[in-house]
Amino acid sequence: MPRGSTDVLVVGAGLAGLHTAAQLARRGHDVVLVDRRRRLTEAIRTTGIFVRRTLEDYDLPEDCLGPPIRRMVLHPPSHRDPVDLVSTRDEFRVGDMPRLYARLHQQALDAGARVLLGMRRAGLDAAGRQVLRRVSAGDGSGGSTSGGDGEELPAELRLDARFLVGADGARSQVARDLGLDRNRHLLIGAETVGAVADVGQMPAFRCVVDPRIAPGYLAWAVDDGVHSHVGTAGRSDRFTGGVRAALERFAAEAPGPHGRPAAETLEHRAGPIPVGGLLRRIGAPGGLLVGDAAGAVSPLTAGGLDPCLRLSDHAVELLDEALSTGDRRVLRGYDGAALRRRFRGRLALRQGLESLRGPAAAEAAFLGLRSAPGVRPPGGSSSATGPSRIRDRPAGDRRGRGLSPARPPASGRRRRRPPDRPESAR
Repeated sequence: MPRGSTDVLVVGAGLAGLHTAAQLARRGHDVVLVDRRRRLTEAIRTTGIFVRRTLEDYDLPEDCLGPPIRRMVLHPPSHRDPVDLVSTRDEFRVGDMPRLYARLHQQALDAGARVLLGMRRAGLDAAGRQVLRRVSAGDGSGGSTSGGDGEELPAELRLDARFLVGADGARSQVARDLGLDRNRHLLIGAETVGAVADVGQMPAFRCVVDPRIAPGYLAWAVDDGVHSHVGTAGRSDRFTGGVRAALERFAAEAPGPHGRPAAETLEHRAGPIPVGGLLRRIGAPGGLLVGDAAGAVSPLTAGGLDPCLRLSDHAVELLDEALSTGDRRVLRGYDGAALRRRFRGRLALRQGLESLRGPAAAEAAFLGLRSAPGVRPPGGSSSATGPSRIRDRPAGDRRGRGLSPARPPASGRRRRRPPDRPESAR
């Protein structure tokens, strides 16, 4: 049975919550991680695309990652004459998120964290203790309510927690209770995950800019020869018939490898995506926010795995110092307003995406993209009659960071970036 006090209560066992809990536990702190799901392998809301920077800096389990992807293809609404980008490096890998969550769950337990599944945080009691209540059996979360040792948990628990961490998603209740900022700019997304057969074609990450199926954002079709992810996201008030109907229309015509049999559907995913950039007030004397709860998602790409890990590292550093010194003022350094500056360019591009109200505007935008410096058609011809390709730039040239190879560390070993400078996904 869990003890009645803890150093840190982490609410939400997604990537940010699992990473934060495990890192704090490894530093010797008493940590309780709570999630309303009874099985972390279900109700997953992320596609799980890890970018090269994350793969270089974090030791993710190899057997939880799909094959490397070096090709990205950008399609206009007509799907004609796409822009084809090919890198000399592995740019993306898609995580097997059920397996990865199960592995990270076990790592948190091994580090000493107490993980309580099937429990939700219900607020504070009159004595200032955190109240945790068992989730009702009819909520569809499946499984049993148990602690890390498999013991059935009581209907209610009360914990004295020195600090509270909100890793509870885009609509964070912890943010509300701590008086911190909350996400106001949200997209709604949905995708279908399937098992596919390898037909010997280069794995690709395809994006389609079409306001009819992805109003204010884009649709995607990722195929690495093992799994396919076909999805769309956009502003909920602009979907005709809802996001599910838009996904069905897109799935029927999504670009992908020729000659491949239909994918065997494994699961459906859906959820809100914060795209307003990192929130300004993400820390208070009593706790802080990480992951989607903090808005740690690229406003342009909606990629959240890289920024969530880096922001969690930053949170762990400050919480470790506050717990070791007893000085809550340390958390003043957890300032979203200062970190938000690196999102400015992406916020501007985000507004550009939202301004595309129809397919004609999107097609016109692609005309400008095909004529941009560095873009050329196959074979070096000056006329863009087929897929375009952006040349890889020399090592060390940081222009076009998404598919431009960067110079590796001189030592040849992995070098993790400083935890106090979380960066967004490309």
